[in-house]
Amino acid sequence: MTVLNHFNFRALDDGDFLITNDYGRALFVSPEEFQRFLRQDFDGAEALYQRLHRAHFVLDPMEIYADSMTDELREMKQYLCYGTALHIFVVTNQCNLRCIYCQAQDHQHFERGSMSPETGRRAIDLALQSPNPSLAFEFQGGEPLLAFPVIREMVCYAEAQRGKKQVSFTVVSNLSLLTDEMADFFQEHRVTVCTSLDGPAAIHETNRRAQAVGMSSYEKMCAGLQKLHERGIFPGAVETTTRYTLAHARELLAEYVRQGMQTIFLRPLTPLGFARSDWQAVGYTVDEFLTFYRQALDEIFRLNREGVRLREQHAVFFLRKILQGRADNYMELRSPCGAGFGQLAYYYNGDVYTCDEGRMVAEAGDPAFRLGNVYRDTYASLMRSDTCRATSVASVLESLPGCCDCAYQPYCGVCPVVQYASSGNIFPREANTYRCQIYKGILDTLFAILKHGSEEEREILKAWVRDDHEDNQ
Repeated sequence: MTVLNHFNFRALDDGDFLITNDYGRALFVSPEEFQRFLRQDFDGAEALYQRLHRAHFVLDPMEIYADSMTDELREMKQYLCYGTALHIFVVTNQCNLRCIYCQAQDHQHFERGSMSPETGRRAIDLALQSPNPSLAFEFQGGEPLLAFPVIREMVCYAEAQRGKKQVSFTVVSNLSLLTDEMADFFQEHRVTVCTSLDGPAAIHETNRRAQAVGMSSYEKMCAGLQKLHERGIFPGAVETTTRYTLAHARELLAEYVRQGMQTIFLRPLTPLGFARSDWQAVGYTVDEFLTFYRQALDEIFRLNREGVRLREQHAVFFLRKILQGRADNYMELRSPCGAGFGQLAYYYNGDVYTCDEGRMVAEAGDPAFRLGNVYRDTYASLMRSDTCRATSVASVLESLPGCCDCAYQPYCGVCPVVQYASSGNIFPREANTYRCQIYKGILDTLFAILKHGSEEEREILKAWVRDDHEDNQ
């Protein structure tokens, strides 16, 4: 018996339709084909039926489908099967920069401090209770190198205690305080490094201002990169787009190429911390960001044609689901989101939060997303907490109005913390929020390239997914 699988659809500007299903499969169909699909007006021999059947929009017979699709569904939801993988240790909330968009601070006063060695060890012990066999330990701040001694102790302690678990270490730093001693330690213990690069010096220093008079955050970052490169460590970088970036897509990408970066993550601002309170000065509309994003993609395509290896990471996360039916464990683009079950954030005082965004809300004075503390809780008690459960329920796209019937639902995600910060409610009161519109715009752009772009452009997108997979093996 032939039945139609659950699907969502989106009318396209050219009159055709995009149909998608929960396995990430997507097809473009004409209006006539769409109507025939709805009426099941086809036979098993024709091309339309074959396309629909291969992409699991038509199930025939149902019994074979249910058995054969289990693995594919697991690929799309694999992050739910293993326990919390990402553990973020906020070893200090002190920083030597004052970034204009800092999500971890706003104009309100909050107590400053750094993690003690004992708290660090207890945080590691709790993180190792996760049933996930492969864990990522990420050290953040503030500026984490201000607390390098505790990072060193925590890395060595985790290496001694991890047993059969695989544990990777990453430090997220502005690199301004990096010394040879630190770089040597990172090399010896295979600690990867991630930094921030917002563009050439003028843009970078506008966004990421040093507190010390006369200090250049850009020059310090470049010097830190050089120290790491000399030791065979090649950091990744994240970019945060502000109003000052919008007119400089080409210069931004040229800087990434000059610094030897092979990926760029074009990130819109998150309305937390300074970015929220200073939005009129640093923020922008959805259309302004999407115009910038499309200009940047065009420039990356041009660079790729010239043999320069560079890819945009937001696109890669979406394309892996679209082209391969396989999900990365990127916390913001999963359903439910990564809060608790995908990541935990350990504050310097031992408090544990659902995620990094949750502890940022706490720094603004609202501990709504605090799950517990390393001195009194276990991993199991954190997972059973009402807060952990609530954020999970609030981010299941398949049950949220406006998301459950969206064609982009298999690829997308929501953030209850950002929703709470903007509206006071973890559940979206309406669809089409700022973040939703940006994700829709990026996906519109990618699907337009897959449908109308040149064969060369489509091959470039496929190569990004392949290269990202190879680089992360």
